[in-house]
Amino acid sequence: MEGSMTEENKKNLEFIEEVTRNVDDVQKRVLNEILTRNASVEYLQRLNLNGHTDRETFKKVMPIITYEDIQSDINRIANGNRSPILCSQLISEFFTSSGTSGGERKLIPTTEEENGRRHQLYGLMMSVVFQFFPDLGNGKGMYFMFIKSEAKTPGGLLARPILTSVYKSSHFKNSTPYTSPIESILCLDSYQSMYSQMLCGLCQNREVVRVGSIFASAFIRAMRFLEDHWVDDVLRVAGYKNNAPQFNFIRRENVILSIDSDKTNETELQNAVKNAANNLMPFDALLEECCLTIEESLNRVYRQGRTSDKSIGPLEIRIMETGTFDKLMDYCCTSLLGASINQYKTPRCVKFAPHVELLNSRVVSSYFSPVCPKWAPGSKQWNNTD
Repeated sequence: MEGSMTEENKKNLEFIEEVTRNVDDVQKRVLNEILTRNASVEYLQRLNLNGHTDRETFKKVMPIITYEDIQSDINRIANGNRSPILCSQLISEFFTSSGTSGGERKLIPTTEEENGRRHQLYGLMMSVVFQFFPDLGNGKGMYFMFIKSEAKTPGGLLARPILTSVYKSSHFKNSTPYTSPIESILCLDSYQSMYSQMLCGLCQNREVVRVGSIFASAFIRAMRFLEDHWVDDVLRVAGYKNNAPQFNFIRRENVILSIDSDKTNETELQNAVKNAANNLMPFDALLEECCLTIEESLNRVYRQGRTSDKSIGPLEIRIMETGTFDKLMDYCCTSLLGASINQYKTPRCVKFAPHVELLNSRVVSSYFSPVCPKWAPGSKQWNNTD
């Protein structure tokens, strides 16, 4: 097995060397193959490519487009039109965009052949990795992988995130050197899935040679999950009082602070930190100063609106309850929005009413700029207030 894997890695590396050595020729050949295969599709005929397969004609005739330019074509495919509209091959399913920014998911058509190429690309990538970490193939990966629910278009094609498609593919199911069983990965409940994958990884810890996730945020969330559900103290039966057991607390190892002859446990240390934090609570003036500093750093048009036109009110900083943005992610991943836990990104700007309501409900305190920022008429060359 190990020898065959080494041979496969060798072939993959040779392939990478070959295609990277003759990039221009490879690109021309691939473009020629794509255009030859798809010469009769409706989209290319509509743009009058007329069967040309050379790069020069392609660049001259084919426009750079956005999703909206072909959205009507994609909708036709989604509604059941099986004619070669965008591709000569049958569309096997749609990948969906994350939808965490614009709110609407885009449909990205794909084919069975493309899925095979994606699996091949992963093999090439791993062959490069094995060059630097040759022992990775001798153990398992503790990877946290999650799926999202899938839907069907009116034409009967599946529409789902790309990772959901990958994890449900035969390629993945037949080659999973991971600690997580396929049943855990395919569990739609992300909390149950994470719990199961965490347990399986911990049980097989001696076999684990790498840990991670497709998206770093999912791995960090898994670590937070472990912290939140870790049992603090272990109870050990030390004897009996009549028929009732008596327990001793077995403290966790390597967490006792001992500088001299003192023995400070976790509880005492945590309480000390909490008490010390009380001295930091009266920081209203500091946060108001932060508000003003932010306003001073914004552009002249903003500062004119604040200072002269009075069309902009004072900047506000709100302190949220601990865990607020975890709650926001939970809402996005469990509500009808259906954001993927793998692809979720904390929003920089929130406009969706339920999100705003959630954030407003968890405000602890608010602070405003105490005065207007500096501004003077004219341009930057006239005034040095910037």
